[in-house]
Amino acid sequence: MKRKIFIPFLAISMLFGSCFEDLDDNIQQASNIDIQNFIYRGLNYYYLYKADTPELANDAFSSQDELDGFLKKYDSPESLFDYLKSPQDRFSNLYSDFRVIEDALSGISLSNGMAFGLVYYPDKSDNIFGYVRYVLPNTDAATQGLKRGDIFTTIDGQQMTRANYSDLLAANSYTIGFATYDGVNFTPTGETALLNKIQYTENPVYKVKTFDINGEKIGYLMYNAFIKDYDEALNDAFAQLKAEGATNLVLDLRYNGGGAVETATDLASMITGQFNGKVFYKQYWNEDRQAENARDGLFDASISSGAPINSLNLSNVYVLTTKRTASASELIINGLNPYINTIQVGDTTTGKFQASFLLYDAPAPVFSRQEANPTHYYAMLPLVFKTANVAGNTDFVDGLFPQINLKEDYFNLGQLGDENEPLLAAALFEIAGKPMPLHTNFKVLKEVSDSNVDSPINEKMIGN
Repeated sequence: MKRKIFIPFLAISMLFGSCFEDLDDNIQQASNIDIQNFIYRGLNYYYLYKADTPELANDAFSSQDELDGFLKKYDSPESLFDYLKSPQDRFSNLYSDFRVIEDALSGISLSNGMAFGLVYYPDKSDNIFGYVRYVLPNTDAATQGLKRGDIFTTIDGQQMTRANYSDLLAANSYTIGFATYDGVNFTPTGETALLNKIQYTENPVYKVKTFDINGEKIGYLMYNAFIKDYDEALNDAFAQLKAEGATNLVLDLRYNGGGAVETATDLASMITGQFNGKVFYKQYWNEDRQAENARDGLFDASISSGAPINSLNLSNVYVLTTKRTASASELIINGLNPYINTIQVGDTTTGKFQASFLLYDAPAPVFSRQEANPTHYYAMLPLVFKTANVAGNTDFVDGLFPQINLKEDYFNLGQLGDENEPLLAAALFEIAGKPMPLHTNFKVLKEVSDSNVDSPINEKMIGN
């Protein structure tokens, strides 16, 4: 069986969402035990780490009544799900409203346009400052003139701390207070910006350009999520790079937390093109599903729409990474590494090599949206298989390590796509010998969180 995940979820959610809403007043809502039976069935069937939880064994319960007795020990679907998860599982999730993740899979979320990171103060207090990573077009952040590198320390006049930052930033509308940092102290500037979240569809193809440095044509692509709805935009970006004569590529995945495996396979084929039909990645499922479900992911020649892939046929690629680089982004690095010279520039990645797909409360083996139980909105995104490259490399729980180790300096970020931006400059030096700007007084600080943390697809790899 081959599951095609990452279908056009927006249209389907609109169609079936209306059906669910129409039925809400006419049928009884699902009980906890109904939802918990769904959770158990789905994990018993597909969960990658099924063997780690004795209660998920096929012979763990002799009857439905015995299983129900076990399930009733847990007071909520969430507590049951947490119990059944393996200790080695950092990434499986249960959602009480699958409409939220369906929107996220199509690139739709509530956003004020400010992509940010949150970092502890250098004085080792519980105080936190935020820094702007980039700004999305046609949002409040863009209208207010925010730019990469802006520092903010307060939300609605309150200093951000470990105890309050999550609640402060969860509001749909808030005012950030800007500050400067002199190497010792943060000083409020007195300037503020009111930011309102709206439903926003983000194009993950953020920046595309080609440099001409010392006779080398070097393409640059900043790509922020593997969203299948934007496969054509990604393919168009490679058409542009190809037309501009790029013979090298810097692929900026520093904030890319993952997405669709199929899109990652297409991206790898856009970078190369000379390995069509060869193994890009291998799949490893649980013992019950391996023989039936495992399929090799192959380099291919067309995107999901059927359009031919615009391939650069490169033998070198430079990938910019941070600790926020995860899942499908790591698949690109790991999958390409046996075939071409894949140079990682930046920081160690997250360490996510497992894939998931969305399970609804519906009959096995498909657990499909079309057959979903209409009395609740619960769905799961459990880990179902792990990936390995053609050489067998997998289980990189500590992340993928860069050949050129360089962390971002929150107080000297540079501008994305600019030749002097530190991570890009390091890659350009390796490719074409372009002198790198000097950076002094660099502080290595602890990052707490970021604007992606609440996204239901952050650090997810959606498989097929």
